[in-house]
Amino acid sequence: MNPLYIADFNYPLPDERIAKYPLPERDHSKLLIYRDGAVSEDHFYNVGEYIKPSALLIYNNTRVIQARLEFYKTTGARIEIFCLEPLTPHDYQLSLSSTTGCTWKCMVGNAKKWHDEPVSLQAGSFTLRAYKEQALGNTFAVRFEWDGDDISFAEILDAAGELPIPPYLNRKTEASDLKTYQTVYSRIKGSVAAPTAGLHFTESVLADLHRRGIETDELTLHVGAGTFLPVKTADANEHTMHTEIIAVPRETIAHILAKLGSIVAVGTTSMRTLESLYFIGCQLRNAEMSEYRNIDSIHVDQFEPYENDSQHSALSPRLSTAEALQSILDYLDATHQQTLHAETQIMIKPGYTFHVVDQLITNFHQPQSTLLLLVSAFVGGDWHTIYDYALSHDFRFLSYGDSSILTRK
Repeated sequence: MNPLYIADFNYPLPDERIAKYPLPERDHSKLLIYRDGAVSEDHFYNVGEYIKPSALLIYNNTRVIQARLEFYKTTGARIEIFCLEPLTPHDYQLSLSSTTGCTWKCMVGNAKKWHDEPVSLQAGSFTLRAYKEQALGNTFAVRFEWDGDDISFAEILDAAGELPIPPYLNRKTEASDLKTYQTVYSRIKGSVAAPTAGLHFTESVLADLHRRGIETDELTLHVGAGTFLPVKTADANEHTMHTEIIAVPRETIAHILAKLGSIVAVGTTSMRTLESLYFIGCQLRNAEMSEYRNIDSIHVDQFEPYENDSQHSALSPRLSTAEALQSILDYLDATHQQTLHAETQIMIKPGYTFHVVDQLITNFHQPQSTLLLLVSAFVGGDWHTIYDYALSHDFRFLSYGDSSILTRK
């Protein structure tokens, strides 16, 4: 695999260009339009003008949880626990709905001062206790228990937790973030970061899309803290991508199959999920139907797309996208499931062959990030044209910044 130097994906981003707060009206953000090397601009409320009427727009319905908890030991030492993903129960909904206790993979601030004793906090009518269990690399398994059988862990986080806004905003979470850092269509709790391309949508914009004949559908990828991890290796191929959990309803997959050639992804999380479907379909096609019941989990490795490209031959032809999606539908039908559950570690970088997505709505990303590698891959390496225009035309950057709609080369 040829080196991919992350230094080639750098650009100057002054702090004043990072939007610390959203605009008062979400859909009044600026919109950059990129197609065939040409760049123009508009406002987001006109995004429907740049999508063909027969298209299917797919967004991520995940909802950000108040995942940051602050405890104090009897000595006064502050222990901050940042819930990343559930371990027991492993399913997000089961863990968040638990009323008896759960264990999460967590980042722990001041971990050296937290030994064997539990830490606790009081919020309203309940006491939450946290027990630090085994280390998991630079994170920990943390077991949570609380009194009161009628209180779910989701309710506890709502009452005692803090919404984790991105670290590059360099400010504390404010009351307004509880609304502005959620998309208008968020409903499935689990993310620790918002799918920020969706923050520009309003009910008015969605209604306008439907008037134009543009259909919408949804999937779920719970965004992890790994989305903020910088690429620290000189060769981006040596970077380890984070794994995220996805859930795609059967009817959404069938909808995508019917609309191939006109798929619009809202955000990089939707993009990663949609492109992962192709490789999941390839995995399932290779499995005999009798083996379906032996599939404990489905995982897309970060370099699987590139192994697939290099390994197929005349004797092992590449599946079409339609064949891959049909393989997933066959698997779901054979196993009597209505939703595909899987994990993806997919790394979309220059050299990637796109299978599902034709247009991408996305914000402007950090220099030397995996998200910028994804954008570069999508526009055939022409990311400098887009970012030079945005920098010279007063676009606002990152999570609360402006947006773009990019058409794949």
